[in-house]
Amino acid sequence: MRETFRIWRENLEPFFLDVIFEQRQGYRASLIRSVLYLSSLLFQAGVKTRRFLYNVRILRDSTLGVQVIAIGNLTLGGTGKTPVVEKFARALQDEGRTVAILSRGYRSKPPPLQKRLLNKLLFRDDSNPPRVVSDGKSLLLDSEAAGDEPYMLASNLKDVVVLVDKDRVKSGRYAIEKFGCDTLLLDDGFQYWKLRGRRQDIVLIDRQQPFGNEHPFPRGTLREPPSQLARASTIFITKSDGNTQELRRRIAEYNPTAGIIECIHHPLYFEDVFTGERHGLDLIKDRKVASLSGIAQPESFEQSLAGLGGAVVYSKRFADHHRFSQQEILNTINRSKKRQAELIITTQKDAVRFPKIDRRDLPIYFMRVEIKILSGADGFEDCVRKICFR
Repeated sequence: MRETFRIWRENLEPFFLDVIFEQRQGYRASLIRSVLYLSSLLFQAGVKTRRFLYNVRILRDSTLGVQVIAIGNLTLGGTGKTPVVEKFARALQDEGRTVAILSRGYRSKPPPLQKRLLNKLLFRDDSNPPRVVSDGKSLLLDSEAAGDEPYMLASNLKDVVVLVDKDRVKSGRYAIEKFGCDTLLLDDGFQYWKLRGRRQDIVLIDRQQPFGNEHPFPRGTLREPPSQLARASTIFITKSDGNTQELRRRIAEYNPTAGIIECIHHPLYFEDVFTGERHGLDLIKDRKVASLSGIAQPESFEQSLAGLGGAVVYSKRFADHHRFSQQEILNTINRSKKRQAELIITTQKDAVRFPKIDRRDLPIYFMRVEIKILSGADGFEDCVRKICFR
């Protein structure tokens, strides 16, 4: 049943994206947009009501007595948040903080239905500990149980605790009591108002689509209106090309005091998905390559391959967070060979969802990236110092 729903959702996703970005015209598309617009009014009302209830203390937030850094965005998907979380975690660890990353584990495998129902009937939800992806020493869960981003963060940050739970007050308390953590990083936490206290809000804005199509979900991709940038202490402009004057002016309308940092996703090396063998960035120079991805904005990934000198002769795109089957990988290999590709390149986020395959006619590598700050490096260092020595 869950697999059927996943396939149905992934098949509908490209259609609805075309509709909301008005790449589909006609009566049916216009009617759907009208329905989505009315739904977005309800969504906005719900968001405003929830925020109001927290502000007047009808819904109570919690304070855990440690530093909290919420890293998130105003839009749904595609801002390159995971490498920024990783950069903060590394910098804070280097300054002597004991860091835990708290994630809700988007599209991770939930506990069995019977167990969830029994827990609700017996009011035992709070007694279930969060899922420990990494205890700061070892990887303890696979990507299906943990979710793509938590698993990837735990793989790249061997000495950082990574926990998954929808209730991040509970997982934060667990990180403090069980692992002695003094700094909590909320992955995708800008809209998580339940945990406050000593908190800084970091917001990421994609230069290519800073505010989506300017419509709230589900008519668009905005979770909150741009005016909510006023809550941010630091704003990252990701995928920057340096030409951001107009975007900076608009940000200043909502938040004139926030520090602004511009960055790009900088390729580091290529790593064989199955053997772990690493190669330099010249691996694809002047070679025919195929790209395989299941991410929110595959265009940026494919452009980066071309920027490294690779000739992309075939590209296969799946829905964001798609969990690949063995047959899908084999089909991609076959079609890549027909286009005379010499190797297949995917993203690290996709690589964690690869099944084992018996046949590897073409080598498959993922591109390891990190955040490279183009401007505002002093602002980033100041932000880390304030967290560490406030």
